[in-house]
Amino acid sequence: MANKKQSIWEAYKFSIILLGAIIIGSIIGIQMGEKAKMFKPLGDLFINGMFMVVVPLVFVTISGSIAGMNDMNRLGKILKTMLLTFVGTGFVAAIYIFVTVKVFPPAEGVKLTMTAAEALKPFQTGDQIVAALTVTDFPELISRKNMLPLIIFSIVFGICTNMIGEKGRVIATGLEALSEVFLKIVGLLMYYAPIGLGAYFAALIGEHGKELLGSYARAMAIYYPLCITYMFTAFPLYAWISGGMEGVRRLKHVVSPAITAVATQSSIATLPVNLEACQKIGVPKDIREIILPIGATAHMDGTVLSSILKISFLFGIFQVPFEGVGTYVSALLLSIAGGVVMSEVPGGGLIGEMFIVTMYGFPAEAFPIIATIGYLVDPFATMINASGDTIASMLVTRVVEGKDWLNRNLGERLN
Repeated sequence: MANKKQSIWEAYKFSIILLGAIIIGSIIGIQMGEKAKMFKPLGDLFINGMFMVVVPLVFVTISGSIAGMNDMNRLGKILKTMLLTFVGTGFVAAIYIFVTVKVFPPAEGVKLTMTAAEALKPFQTGDQIVAALTVTDFPELISRKNMLPLIIFSIVFGICTNMIGEKGRVIATGLEALSEVFLKIVGLLMYYAPIGLGAYFAALIGEHGKELLGSYARAMAIYYPLCITYMFTAFPLYAWISGGMEGVRRLKHVVSPAITAVATQSSIATLPVNLEACQKIGVPKDIREIILPIGATAHMDGTVLSSILKISFLFGIFQVPFEGVGTYVSALLLSIAGGVVMSEVPGGGLIGEMFIVTMYGFPAEAFPIIATIGYLVDPFATMINASGDTIASMLVTRVVEGKDWLNRNLGERLN
């Protein structure tokens, strides 16, 4: 019995410490109120440290994994499977939220005083797509604000390095070494994580705790339990598809990324923790170093849930029926498009919310309403987004490596 308790402690030790620090920080925030903002610099140190390392980490992991591949057909299979996985899990998440908002309309009985918002700029589809995929100058790539262009550049750089053959081996080896260096930096940062996240939550709860009890309580009361339900039903199903009951058992490694995502409110900031979790699960190096960085920007199950919640909330506020195939399809497409924007910075998503307001023709007063909802649900949305990337990497590995992949200790394999 003692050995079993010890093994449980060893398996969940870091997650328990993180969760304990966040709980203590939350209690301090409740007790101190606005004064708890004095702890914010301690939290910012950790979050800024994670963001500082994540841009070079994304570049060296993606480009290094592709540059070192001996079989480029494997890359094609990984990317194709990744796309199908992202779309498939997004549709499943959409089914969850569509059913939920039909049974529990989020705006039912809600009375909000609408405040005027600044005039919204019209959405220019072509300009937004170009801005999302490219930058005007190379130095702009070296920023977490341009993660999607960085990922595209990293993929192209890795492919081109691979294509030049033997000459590219030196570069591939160097990228591999740099990847290990940056992961070592992440390991050092994680020693500070309990202090940083505890301090961050103390300041967050102290400053915004009262908002949690305001007019948006119903929307949160719907969304938070839905996220928990999704994690405890869809995730085990995906894990079982990936590797049977052993896959389900290895979900214990998803706890740390989930907690980190709640605290940082950023899939990008959670990426280093996710890479470590996937290694422990047994996901091969090349798969996790391709899927996770791309997933942090483009795999947004939690954002699908929150975006459709916001859309249905506005429909209810303005007494427009939220029904019909066209409405559901447009809501799904908007939620996925907004997800690419929302994943890049903590508390982001204002552009995604402008998407919703302008595309459905809601008045400008609708913008502050869903902006507030977005902020309040963001921690759990990011939790689903980030931990869902881990699950996606397991599903991709199942297709690429076969059903017995968990028995082959692939987590330590280079390719």
